[in-house]
This record gives sequence, C-alpha cells and structure tokens, in this order.
Amino acid sequence: MSDQLSSKGNNKILCYYANVTSLTQVVRIENIPNWYFERVMFPGQRLMFEAAAEAVLEIHTGAVASAILSDKIPCYVLRVIEEVSSESELVIPEERFALLAR
Repeated sequence: MSDQLSSKGNNKILCYYANVTSLTQVVRIENIPNWYFERVMFPGQRLMFEAAAEAVLEIHTGAVASAILSDKIPCYVLRVIEEVSSESELVIPEERFALLAR
C-alpha cells in the first residue's frame, strides 16, 4: 500500500490537523482502498496533507506501549479553504503603506 492517492477520480482535498494535546498521537487513514496514511505527531505539531474527500482521519492517543483510538474526524471537516483574492486587493494603498512604515 502507498501513501500516494491514485490519480483515478481525482477528488483529493487539502487537509490540516494540529495535535493540541500534551501527548504523542498517531494519526492514520485506513478507510480508502489501496491507500494507507499514518504519521506520528508530537505535542504542538501541525500537519497538512492531501486525502480523498471521503477519508476519515483516526487519532490514536496514548503512551508508548499503548494507545487508544480517541477520535475519528472526516477529512472534509479538516479541509483547508483557500481564498483567492484579486490582484488589486494584494496592493497596499499608498496612505496605508505610509502608516505601516512609521
């Protein structure tokens, strides 16, 4: 199995997850046929990844010798929404730029 999604039915979404606990976590996706994803996440660590829209991220939290499944989050909930703004919005007006320079 691979952590690369097949190009068939390209329904990948960009997802974001952060380990906001004080414990080490193992995050994995197992519900997509012929695809397996697993990462170890330390406290405070953040992760951006691509997954199928129907994927479910399992969060396993615990000590080194044992871990329990503490949550299951559908990846569409973790989806990163990218905002595209017009080029004119990226330009800072001169009067605002003068204020920023002070």
